[in-house]
Amino acid sequence: MTGQTVFPPTLREVMLRPRWIGVLLLALVVAGVFAWLGQWQLARAIDTDPLPPGVTEEVRPLAEVAGPGEYLPEPLVGQRVEVTGTWVPEDFLIVSSRFNDGVEGYWVTGQLRLADAAAPTSVAVAAGWAPTLADAESAAEALEATAAAGEPVTIVGRLISDEGPLPPPRGELPFTMTRMSPAALLAQWHDTVGLDVYRSYIASQSAPAGLVDIASPAPDAGSTVNWLNIFYAAEWVVFAGFAFYFWYRLAKDAWEKEVEEFEDAAAAASGSGSAGATGG
Repeated sequence: MTGQTVFPPTLREVMLRPRWIGVLLLALVVAGVFAWLGQWQLARAIDTDPLPPGVTEEVRPLAEVAGPGEYLPEPLVGQRVEVTGTWVPEDFLIVSSRFNDGVEGYWVTGQLRLADAAAPTSVAVAAGWAPTLADAESAAEALEATAAAGEPVTIVGRLISDEGPLPPPRGELPFTMTRMSPAALLAQWHDTVGLDVYRSYIASQSAPAGLVDIASPAPDAGSTVNWLNIFYAAEWVVFAGFAFYFWYRLAKDAWEKEVEEFEDAAAAASGSGSAGATGG
């Protein structure tokens, strides 16, 4: 009697085995987590409560907008603030490559030590613009006289995020600055032990004598959609789909290996049968 023909398993049969059903359930859990993360990113991408137009033009106390060491939220970049303090002597530093109405020049910056703060606190202030380095240095010297006298000053200007430090251009002095970065300024400031410092800086709207007012127009109204977060949400959806593909790929690899072993065994059995018949 002829033996029953045995066929290799199908891909569907392999996928329905308990082991691969278990792996599928695990993939479902992983995909669910990825889908939740995508939904969370999507919710963050759309600002359902944007700031009303013109809010940044209202002058607010600095302490109400941000605190020392805090990152400035995107809707508040360019917010007009007011703060009172005293200049710290010897900390008037010059930042180059500053454009004012399209003309390149220099900013004179200073360390303003805040009045009435519970702990020593400072904020970097861009006091004004100068067309030449000589003008900037002259204005910085004049500000030193104000700082030495300890006279309180009130600054009104826009609160702007740290631009991030950059190494000086080739051939320039080591402390040359081309970016307005409180972190870089702090490295050259005096009397900084135990000091709290704002991450953002103030671009003063009124320049002292010898300097020109910094051109700082109102920030453009931002979009209520954060496209970067939407991109992240799409990434999580792709990751969720990849979880299922990973399960499918593993199951298919196992099926292909099993089929290959079946065919090898069948070929070996066929070769053994042929050799037995020849020997008989």
